[in-house]
Amino acid sequence: MASYLQVEGLTKSFGDLVLFRNISFGIAEGQRIGLIAKNGSGKTTLLNILAGKESYDAGNISFRRDLRIAYLEQDPQYPAELTVIQACFQSGNEITDLIARYEQVINSTDQNGLDAILQQMDILQAWDYEHRAKQILAQLKITNFDQKIGELSGGQLKRVALANVLITEPDLIILDEPTNHLDLDMVEWLEGYLQRSRLSLLMVTHDRYFLDRVCTEIMEIDQQQIYQYKGNYSYYLEKREERVNAQNAETDRANNLLRKELEWMRRQPQARGTKAKSRIDAFYELEKKAQQQRDAGNVQLQMKGSYIGNKIFEAQHVYKAFGDIKILEDFNYVFARYEKLGIVGNNGTGKSTFVKMLMGEVQPDKGCFDIGETVRFGYYSQDGLEFDDQMKVLDVVQNIAEVIDLGNGSKLTASQFLQHFLFPPEKQHSFVYKLSGGERRRLYLCTVLIKNPNFLVLDEPTNDLDIVTLNVLEEYLQQFRGCVIVVSHDRYFMDKVVDHLLAFSGNAQIKDFPGNYSDYREWKEIQDSLAREAEQAKPKDTKPVEEKKQQPTEKKKLSYKEKKEFEELDALIPRLEEEKAAIEAALSSGALSTEELLAKSQRISELIAEIDEKTMRWMELSEYF
Repeated sequence: MASYLQVEGLTKSFGDLVLFRNISFGIAEGQRIGLIAKNGSGKTTLLNILAGKESYDAGNISFRRDLRIAYLEQDPQYPAELTVIQACFQSGNEITDLIARYEQVINSTDQNGLDAILQQMDILQAWDYEHRAKQILAQLKITNFDQKIGELSGGQLKRVALANVLITEPDLIILDEPTNHLDLDMVEWLEGYLQRSRLSLLMVTHDRYFLDRVCTEIMEIDQQQIYQYKGNYSYYLEKREERVNAQNAETDRANNLLRKELEWMRRQPQARGTKAKSRIDAFYELEKKAQQQRDAGNVQLQMKGSYIGNKIFEAQHVYKAFGDIKILEDFNYVFARYEKLGIVGNNGTGKSTFVKMLMGEVQPDKGCFDIGETVRFGYYSQDGLEFDDQMKVLDVVQNIAEVIDLGNGSKLTASQFLQHFLFPPEKQHSFVYKLSGGERRRLYLCTVLIKNPNFLVLDEPTNDLDIVTLNVLEEYLQQFRGCVIVVSHDRYFMDKVVDHLLAFSGNAQIKDFPGNYSDYREWKEIQDSLAREAEQAKPKDTKPVEEKKQQPTEKKKLSYKEKKEFEELDALIPRLEEEKAAIEAALSSGALSTEELLAKSQRISELIAEIDEKTMRWMELSEYF
């Protein structure tokens, strides 16, 4: 494989904070690498360095000549006054720069260099750039090319930026959290696109299904070093555990040796100057190794649970619309004690609006949410908490609580609590503005949980959190003795946390589904397949009948056997229709188990085929009456 990129001895620090030291790695043609690290370890910084947007302290980075690179930033920005199609010409890639030079030359009196530009535009197919841009945008469900950037939602803006990356057909794509703000359909579209393409890829994402299905290698930044694993995310988990266990064993051995060395160092302290310098140096090296921390840096979230009564909330005949866009229409729901509900659906179907109505931030047009008296909400919003950047991390927590009660007589100071959230003492006394995006999210999560809620409402909690934090948050939510509502596009997270789903389809269409996201996706694929089959069957069923009606022929008389068949069909078809209606009602009830759901879905497919066949035969025989 041809080498695209080689990094040697790269070091980057911000003041006293060293992100990585003397790291080396390469990216070759066809490699699809996922980059994993805890928040604040330098993932985004490394991507910015490779994209030429940030400097580094030491090392060397070399690219293959004429390598085409595209970079999707975590939070892309465009001037608000540009239209969508204009933004596609503002990305600063090789083709857009060439088009800009072409327009500059043809609009000037000096035509020197025009021939070379025209030749280069032919080579790069720059004449088709706008057409390709519209094609990709349409695939990403952006069809209003004249809409202003300032009018776009976060998800739409991310799709425009993603289109800008894909249009140029680069050799190497660098993606920083590509699934953030994308709805599930778009995440799965991008997943399929990258699986089918031959692009080389370096990507940071918290979406573990995405990592597992798209990436063939995992690269981890851990304690300022790079570790590489030749396999997908599942393989990485296995091999990382082996590595950590091996390092723990090495640390244990170092601790045992250290005790002996410590005795030697303390022996006859007045003669220390005569000890072998090499042995003294070896002692300090051994001491450093023994002090290395080799745990996973787990976030401890076990908190004292507060009492919650039987009445949680009831949605009573709730209506909500924005103009012609319906969100809820005569919606009724009784939330059960200890229920863990996931909310899924495409962007714009009303998921966040539903949560904001529950929290009282948005009022329904009609109806109400009746909240139980014992409910204490902990609300983690998509917008996040606005911190004072000049405050210290410790002060943010102390403003909420000086001491946190863990139950059973155990208490933690604010500083101790923050250490459980991977904020060591030196980080606690840092200013908020020095935190990475993921660290700010982790601090925000901390401020929600220390208030001891019994009903957690989490709107897109996975965005910007590292996988270590997500793992522990998932474990915490599984054991949480309270109620949970999660709005998320993270399929892995939803599968591990929720008991059932509310699926928002738009136009106030909401389905209560009994199962996790993977169960729902499997059911939805079956329904979509049945709908396609029914649609394809319609012309085949009606056309022959119409043709027969158009061709006047002499009616023949039915035989006794055919008359008997016709009578049987006349009685059978309504029974089949009744069975089909009963199964459809059961499928919509939300009360079926996964096994029952699959069995009834298979039966309804057989019924539709049988009804079509019997109806076709009935129509043929009816022609002769």
